Amino acid sequence: MSRPVTLFTGQWADLPLEKLAPLANEMGYEGLELACWGDHFDVEAALSNPSYVKEKWELLADHGLTSYAISSHLVGQAICDNVDERHQAILPDSVWGDGDPEGVRQRAAEHMANTGRAARKFFDAKPTGDDFEFPAVVNGFTGSSIWHALYAFPPTSQAYYEKGFQDFAKRFLPILDVFDQENVNFALEVHPTEIAFDIVSARRALEAVGGHKRFGFNYDPSHLGYQGVDYIKFIREFGERIYHVHVKDAWWGHGDGSVGVFGGHTDFGDSRRYWDFRSPGRGDVDFEDVIVALNDVKYSGPLSVEWEDGRMDRVHGGAEAAAFVRGLDFAPSNLIFDAAFDKSNR
Repeated sequence: MSRPVTLFTGQWADLPLEKLAPLANEMGYEGLELACWGDHFDVEAALSNPSYVKEKWELLADHGLTSYAISSHLVGQAICDNVDERHQAILPDSVWGDGDPEGVRQRAAEHMANTGRAARKFFDAKPTGDDFEFPAVVNGFTGSSIWHALYAFPPTSQAYYEKGFQDFAKRFLPILDVFDQENVNFALEVHPTEIAFDIVSARRALEAVGGHKRFGFNYDPSHLGYQGVDYIKFIREFGERIYHVHVKDAWWGHGDGSVGVFGGHTDFGDSRRYWDFRSPGRGDVDFEDVIVALNDVKYSGPLSVEWEDGRMDRVHGGAEAAAFVRGLDFAPSNLIFDAAFDKSNR
């Protein structure tokens, strides 16, 4: 059985879900990975209003859609970050509060714990009839207190970095314990500005939380490729910890030589950039190798398109991406192809 093709709604949160759902169906998607912003999924409403999650499922079903994950990237970013005025634009008022950085971090952590509780209520209300089994998962970010020290000058010791990983552990272990109580997995999207942004930092983050069984990864090759990280090796290193997959593409090495990997403080879509996001299939990620590796590690979850391409109409791109992923995916083999050569197997 091939994997469901879903759409992450984060980049479509300007559209109410009642408008996005029929559009997603029209573009060819089977389900939605619901972002916890816009009106797509409200954590507090899911916890306080018994009819809220039921109505979400009814809306999805009315348009032939299902769901396997919700995502809390924006609030997650504030949990470990050095919070500043930029965060106010992406956080709910209840999390931002008076803007005091430590208060914001603590409220963000509690909101993430509540997201795990809300996810349990949401997936417990899922209608029967979907024979595709997949553990409840919340995708998200963590933020990082040490991202600003990416380039180690002034000279930066490993002890300094270790404080950042311990800060992450202190803030996330209570969240992960709530997720465990609720039987929900947390999947960090390994990404610049997070506590884990490549293979080595992902391993260190996993060790920091003691290999907590609820901590894993939302695999997204685009954020690894432009950094020069082997995105296929990531799959093979962390196969059992890949709890969800984003299909997002990027290209790199296409600028005019004036902007490097760090981006030069340019906007996405600037032709000078060394790298940029592209619609799936139009960038430099080798998705054929990605699918083979996912099959090898026995990942059986959805393939969720995170569509970002500043040079393309998003409805055109969203439909193209759904068709691309459906044509790309294939089920792993359940036999050894040359076994038929042995007469005892005929």
